[in-house]
This record gives sequence, structure tokens and C-alpha cells, in this order.
Amino acid sequence: MKKRWIITILGCLLLVGTEIRAQYVQPERDDTIRLFAKTPFDSLAAKQALAEGTGTIKGVAFTRPLGAYKIPSGKRIYANRIKIMLFPVTPYLLEYLDLKKKENPSKLKFAYISPEAWHYRIDAITNSDGEFTFPKMKPGKYYLEGLLKWNSSGSYDRYTGSGYSNYNTTDYYSREYYSINHASLLKKFVEVSKDGEIVEVKLK
Repeated sequence: MKKRWIITILGCLLLVGTEIRAQYVQPERDDTIRLFAKTPFDSLAAKQALAEGTGTIKGVAFTRPLGAYKIPSGKRIYANRIKIMLFPVTPYLLEYLDLKKKENPSKLKFAYISPEAWHYRIDAITNSDGEFTFPKMKPGKYYLEGLLKWNSSGSYDRYTGSGYSNYNTTDYYSREYYSINHASLLKKFVEVSKDGEIVEVKLK
């Protein structure tokens, strides 16, 4: 028994030693295509755009399921307790949003925003009715964005087999239930045109 334990330990040490003493380690592949905006980000202009003002942006965030021909149908699904992000509209942001349109997840092609541009934003959390407010806004143009996750469910009759007799055939079905997860990107450009203005928006 003792000899068998010694052999087992020596075998484990040999395996570990082989891994440690390997001269070559194959790096992991990275086929991701990363798209970055080339326009310089002006942090000073972004900071000034987010300085306190007297205007207000308020609205409601929601989505609707798509029916035939991708036309919205059905009841509104309100954004319950999600984060709405507000960015000042800058040349950098506009280029980044254009790059987002070129994304192709199936080809690992994604657009990336710089950490600095990501930092200069204001966040708001919706209530259960999807309502949100950004107070103390200066006149200017802004971009709003939020990700609303929701799910749909239903059922269908799944064919399970057929029964045969001398006179007829009977098909058998069982009721199957399903649930599908969705994620709707809510986005909108908004402008506060003057001091003290209250801008109401539908973010969908």
C-alpha cells in the first residue's frame, strides 16, 4: 500500500513538473475586431456641457414587442428600475455611434468607447413605470441610452408520435412551454434649447 502511494505521488509530481518546465506556451487566439473612434475626445467641452443648469429632461422608457414585418405591437413593456445614461453630444460620440452601426457580433466585430468618454456622463434610474428625470441641465444636445431586458413566453403542441389501428391514425401531441429572453436598446437624441426648459421624451 505504501509503495502504491509513493508511485501515485511521483506520478503527480511528474505531471506538474512537465507543465512547469514547458518551453513553449501556445497563446489564446483573439480574433476580435475592435473599432475605435479616431476623433479626439474633448474632456473639457464634455465637462462644461454637463455643468449644472436650470433645464430638465424627463420622460418614460419602454419598448413594445415586434409583430409581423417587425412592426411594434402589443402592450408597452416599461423599463422597471434600469439605468438610463446621458452623454453630451460631441464629435467623438457621434463617430463612436456611427461605428456601433458597423458592429457584427457573428464576426466578432465591436465598437469600443474610450474610458474617458465613458466617464463623462450622468446616470438616472427609472421607477417601476419607466419614468426618469435629469434635472439641472444646461442648454445643449444630449444622447440618452438604456438597455431594457425582458422576456416573452408561450406554448405550443409538440408532436410526440402516432397511433395506428385498422381504421385510422391518431397523432399525439404534448403541450410545451417556452420562455425567450430579449434585450432592447433604448436610445434617443435630446436637445435643451433654453434655460429652464422642461423637455419630455419617450425613450424607446
